[in-house]
Amino acid sequence: MFTGIIESIGTIRDMQPKGGDMRLTLATGKLDMSDVALGDSIAVNGVCLTAIAFDSSSFSADVSRETLSLTSLGNLSRGSKVNLEKALTLQTRLGGHLVSGHVDGLGEIISRHDDARSVRFSIRAPDSLAKYISAKGSITVDGTSLTVNKVDGSTFELNIVPHTLEETIIADYRSGTKVNLEVDVIARYLERLLLGDKAAYPTTGGGITEAFLAEHGFMK
Repeated sequence: MFTGIIESIGTIRDMQPKGGDMRLTLATGKLDMSDVALGDSIAVNGVCLTAIAFDSSSFSADVSRETLSLTSLGNLSRGSKVNLEKALTLQTRLGGHLVSGHVDGLGEIISRHDDARSVRFSIRAPDSLAKYISAKGSITVDGTSLTVNKVDGSTFELNIVPHTLEETIIADYRSGTKVNLEVDVIARYLERLLLGDKAAYPTTGGGITEAFLAEHGFMK
């Protein structure tokens, strides 16, 4: 688990194809590696990866073909900047929100514009994720815990303050940039809980629908 508070901006140092998938080696910037052990989890742009080798300024991790196809990691190249965060401990301050490091889908930056010293971004999420995104709720974008300012269909807006722009890769976002999205874990579990006993049976493509909510008294 992670908090979504980015600890360092890292850089892709090497990308080695390995039997159909990839081994990444990353320079870790200011990330404190003194307490990292073999097998520890480190989030790279919001993707939980396992450190298979490391030193005081870098680490390597294997990335599966599935992860490469479902996240933005497959679009990286040598020199690409990435957000880094080590897994939380019981002593970690939960400054963001609970983040699993399991990406739900790829979003796309639609627009950006300055708003005083902040920058406002509009991001289009996959339609399947729209139901989990709410105004003033939490969302993780490339591993960064952020508050949603506005929602319109599958598009949502973020207001990014100067500190976040300086400490993450968000300052580099432009129209068309693909970003990893992870919705709030509470929203995902709530959907499953609402199914009740029906959760034990295969879905027929419906999941939580207006008809389901009306049938169970959640709508009038």
